[in-house]
Amino acid sequence: MLPLRDPEKMLPLQDLEKMLDSSVPETRSKKSHWDKSIDLPAPETSHSSKETLSHLSPTNTRGVHPQEDSAGGPRSEKPRSSQPSQSFLHRSQAYLSAEVSTAHADILFLWCCFISGLVDSTIYNAYGTFVSMQTGNTIFLGLGGATPDSTSKPYGWAKSLISIAFFCLGCLTFSQLTRFFGKLRRVTVAGSFLSQTLIILIAAAVVQGGSVDGSLGTITDDIDWWTAMPIALLSFQSAGQIVGSRAVNLSELPTVVLTSMLHDIFTDEKLLAKANVKRNRRVVAFFSILIGAISGGFIGEGTQRMQIPLWIAGGVKLGITLAWVLWPEKQTSAV
Repeated sequence: MLPLRDPEKMLPLQDLEKMLDSSVPETRSKKSHWDKSIDLPAPETSHSSKETLSHLSPTNTRGVHPQEDSAGGPRSEKPRSSQPSQSFLHRSQAYLSAEVSTAHADILFLWCCFISGLVDSTIYNAYGTFVSMQTGNTIFLGLGGATPDSTSKPYGWAKSLISIAFFCLGCLTFSQLTRFFGKLRRVTVAGSFLSQTLIILIAAAVVQGGSVDGSLGTITDDIDWWTAMPIALLSFQSAGQIVGSRAVNLSELPTVVLTSMLHDIFTDEKLLAKANVKRNRRVVAFFSILIGAISGGFIGEGTQRMQIPLWIAGGVKLGITLAWVLWPEKQTSAV
């Protein structure tokens, strides 16, 4: 066999290993040169990876999916449609629970004085008794014992007794409810006057429907015990006026009493002073009752029926009720 190469020209093994070792650094330098010259793009983060990172962010440290609860199930959310109704309900409750301001509340109770005069003059023309002024009823009750067979007002003492009894019952009822619900809360004041309004309207409807004789000038007729119904209803509601005036600290406007009011006017130390709010209120209240009584007399004379003044009184008191619903809220000073 012929040799492939000339043995004399072949390199020794030691020289061959040195040549290989010397070529390695050159190869490494070329590799680093190509690594620097070529900028490889950064690997893109997949969508699932982003979601995983976002779940592990500081704002979601528990790693819970935004639409899943801690147990892994779907989060229960309240229906959006119920949220506006609930917020309206909360606002309504807060509005009705708020205390009303007593500023200028005397205007409303002066209208109550007008109602007292209007209703009392009407009921007296029909039945010979009062439903607000219980001083006169007390006198009628006393006279009834002395003249039981009087034909001028048969059983007039019984009508006065019914009026006194239901007025006292009304005072007890309205005062207890006022204390229970809070005397200045909007729902208390407006609810009290709303009930008074409904009672007056019921009495007017009873007379209008013919269940009770609503003709005026029947004082001398024999008593019809059905007439006790409007007397009892109107006496009960009139108690709510004086309870309401005391609740808002307007004791100078009892709305159903004239004797003490006249006393307070003319015994006031500042009777002739220019600025005297309480005196002014009492004077206006006196004339409001007087104007109401005159109005009731003229209306009764023109119609010869008692339900017309009652409808008017119910309408006025309904206006007072709406005024309390819209009345300004009591301002509380920050401590």
